[in-house]
Amino acid sequence: MTFCNDSDLPDNRRFPKLSAGNYLRVLLIAAVVAVICIAIFLSVGTVRLSQAGVHLALSLVYSVLIALPSMLLLNWIGFRYTERFPRLVILFHAAALLAATSFGVLVSNLLFLIAKIIPRNAFWLEFRVNFTFSFVIALVVGLSIVTYETLRFKLQATKLELRTRQVEQERAYKLLAEARLSSLESRIHPHFLFNTLNSIAALIPSDPQRAEDTVGKLASLLRFSLNANQSGLVLLSQELKIVRDYLEIEKTRFGPRLRYEIAAPDELAEVSVPPLALQSLVENAVKHVVSQRSKGATIRIASTRNSGRIVLEVSDDGPGFTLAAITPEHGLGNLIARLDLLFGGAGQLEVARESDRTVVRLSFPA
Repeated sequence: MTFCNDSDLPDNRRFPKLSAGNYLRVLLIAAVVAVICIAIFLSVGTVRLSQAGVHLALSLVYSVLIALPSMLLLNWIGFRYTERFPRLVILFHAAALLAATSFGVLVSNLLFLIAKIIPRNAFWLEFRVNFTFSFVIALVVGLSIVTYETLRFKLQATKLELRTRQVEQERAYKLLAEARLSSLESRIHPHFLFNTLNSIAALIPSDPQRAEDTVGKLASLLRFSLNANQSGLVLLSQELKIVRDYLEIEKTRFGPRLRYEIAAPDELAEVSVPPLALQSLVENAVKHVVSQRSKGATIRIASTRNSGRIVLEVSDDGPGFTLAAITPEHGLGNLIARLDLLFGGAGQLEVARESDRTVVRLSFPA
């Protein structure tokens, strides 16, 4: 019988206390063993038992009646005094073992006297002989068990504290990641807003109706932007709508210089994607290709599923670039940081040159 189970560890780190159920089980076992032994002696008698059998039965009664109070006292002392008197608790344990041994040997001899196993005039002689031997064994075994259980409990308490710290650390990392993600998105919103306002400003003198329509698209974009800040992912259908609105707004500025195509299968409409991810890629193409060339550019947008991953592509017929030239403050630098926060190493952003077109490919787990 041990002093505690793994599930009995207390939150306050105190030495564990036996439950009422454990006490009842120990008492029941001790009572059954004692009754069986006495019944054997009363019914069979020592004459019909071999010498080895007699010694075995006597030893069993001694061990039960000594071990029971020893266990209860050691657990009670450990629970109450281990933290209060850490240097003296070993003396308390030794005193408890002395008292339990005295009690166990005395009760055992009384039972043997009642069962006429030992004569009345040999009672105290048997007590002295058996007490010395029993106390040495109880001291060695009892202190060994106490030391083992104490160390086991401390190890379990240390593991529990370590797990608690790990959970707290993971929670802190999660909060930090959410804060960083929110910060990155907030840096995107002003940049996007300023570009859109410039488009509207260019329309107002020449085409007020289109300017009004553009304001409506801007309102839709702002609404999406605010809602997207509350979650890490949005539906691809929502992201594509934002991309169309953005391209239509920019088309009011660049006219025929801005041409675009969108190829997205309907079965991917409900796929979750990082908010403003495609918009960042499209905005990069508009800013660095369409606005820099007199003939403009054709932007193609595609989405596919490949081996359990979602792949979003934005390509243009511009001169191209490399990710090595991207700084953290750049729109694509922000996107790379967001992918790292959302997907870890599973989110990737690649730039390739394919058939005289620059392809920016974004992929992450479905």
